[in-house]
Amino acid sequence: MSRPVAIRTHTTSHCIPEEPSPRSSVPSLTYSSSSSADETEEPPRPRRASTKLISQNAADVQRLIGESGTKLIEKCCGGGCMMAITKSDGLTFERVPLPDNDAYRALQLNIGPIPTTLSNIPGMPPKTVHLEQIKKGATETSSTDSAISMGETKEESTIEVPNNDSIDFTPHLTSEHHEIDTKIHPPSFVQPHPPYHVYSAKIFSARELTRPGAEKRTFHFDLDVTDYPEELGVDFKVGGAIGVSAPNEESAVDELMDLLSIPRFLRDREILLKTDGGRWPTVWGDEKARELVTTRRALLTWCSDIQSYAPTKPLLRVLAEYATDLNEKKVLLYLCSGEGQGVFCDFRTGPHVTVNQLLHAFPSSKPPLDDLLSNLQPLMPRFYSLSNDPHESCVPAAGCSRLIEIAVTVHETPNWRGGPRTGVGSGFFERQARKYIEAEAKGEKIDLRVPMFKGLMANPLAREHVADGPMLLIGAGVGVAPFRGFMQRRLRNANCANKIWVLQGVRDSLYDELYSGEWGVHESEVKKVVQSRKSSGNNKYVQDEVIAQADLVWFIINSLDGRVFVCGSKQGMGEGVDGALIDVAMKKGNLGREEAKKFWDLKKEAGQYIAETW
Repeated sequence: MSRPVAIRTHTTSHCIPEEPSPRSSVPSLTYSSSSSADETEEPPRPRRASTKLISQNAADVQRLIGESGTKLIEKCCGGGCMMAITKSDGLTFERVPLPDNDAYRALQLNIGPIPTTLSNIPGMPPKTVHLEQIKKGATETSSTDSAISMGETKEESTIEVPNNDSIDFTPHLTSEHHEIDTKIHPPSFVQPHPPYHVYSAKIFSARELTRPGAEKRTFHFDLDVTDYPEELGVDFKVGGAIGVSAPNEESAVDELMDLLSIPRFLRDREILLKTDGGRWPTVWGDEKARELVTTRRALLTWCSDIQSYAPTKPLLRVLAEYATDLNEKKVLLYLCSGEGQGVFCDFRTGPHVTVNQLLHAFPSSKPPLDDLLSNLQPLMPRFYSLSNDPHESCVPAAGCSRLIEIAVTVHETPNWRGGPRTGVGSGFFERQARKYIEAEAKGEKIDLRVPMFKGLMANPLAREHVADGPMLLIGAGVGVAPFRGFMQRRLRNANCANKIWVLQGVRDSLYDELYSGEWGVHESEVKKVVQSRKSSGNNKYVQDEVIAQADLVWFIINSLDGRVFVCGSKQGMGEGVDGALIDVAMKKGNLGREEAKKFWDLKKEAGQYIAETW
């Protein structure tokens, strides 16, 4: 089965800017001694460290933490690092048998003898989420929601189920009552922020951009948004970003409910959810108490993050409260105490830990679901920049179906079982891409969806993009994705007096150069690829090429409506490019370092230097 192809309209190949002739005053991408492999090179400049010195003396510390140090106590290691007990006079210790399982050993906790008396143990955190059972028109209520505490229910009484109707744009409806299939789309109460709602965009096509052997996998998606509703006149824009309400992985949700001993017949049964205040289970919105009907599976799939955040003391305190094994309880309480503060800080900054791993590590703890939900972080949307000009792509159909395109790099960390663990958003996209690619290889058509919304069409990349003026686009990894849309827009509305250049940083172009050959004709003249880890040597970072192209950088930033865009990882690339631009200003503008920093600060204020880093 052949891959569907998007048609790009209004081609302007006749107006593709050419490299300036030797007489032109406009610099071109140079291949000087600092950028050519054929010349003898100076030793590469060491990569900038990703750490930053924030204090050098007592005055700096006081400025950061205030007179009382309350800010430090509030933020450090989940609360209270400065309250660690360092004196052991008068304390007696006992050696507690530690949990004997792989999940606990992977936590790498350095726990020796534990004091028999612990201090500064926080009380149980407030319970802000309450789950009650529903039985058709009447209800059976229980104060908890766990298999280990589902005792006799109270006398049946009628509860008025709140009207939970909301505008929903998903075409996936499972009944004539417009009920949402929450296995593939979030419940209607999960709203990103007014006036936006989550829309179910069909995957028109998906492909892998990187090749086997690449250190990180990146996938490209074409999403059909033909029927996306108008929202206050906000349209998709080049350089804009969409939000995606990615779910927790289905197997992880089922595993969590297994660990909590929630019976399978209850997992998809409707329950009444009551909250005491705040925004949860939505993300943005009014802070208020809520009552709504949902299911346990929906809450764990779409509303609470079970893997992205380091454990907090309130969460560990809840696990300790419901641990039936006394030794497990002692270890958990020790981590919550003043005496165990040092171990707790190391714990939070150590290997990545998920809620499921914690429950495997302390298997006797099976807290009620509403206690657990009260102490988990909300599941936040993930944001992805458009990698195309959204006004240009369509598919051959009645009215020309409209597509938006994004690129997603899969982020992985080791899990305690020895394999990789993917991020919530990138893992979701990889699973969808794999399903699509496998179905396409079999010649099958498959209906796969991405729950998304347009809410960041005025982010810096989109806001500062202008049709006129030269542009230099600097990016590494998936950070170059939005620049592809910039190139499409520039070629579509080509002004032959202006040009656009791209400096793209990759590890090795044989494996992970994104969108190679998709930047239009004369790609090699407007795009320079810098490789940091190629096997043949002559490795560089993109910030090194910024310095090598100093003439071009200085020409663009001092031109009328000239723009320099930077997009990618803040650590390493972003910091390195920022430093390289300062070096360029010092060299070409004959400025001191502080003057050069001020120069680029003024360019940021004027919207000529735009850095979108994460």
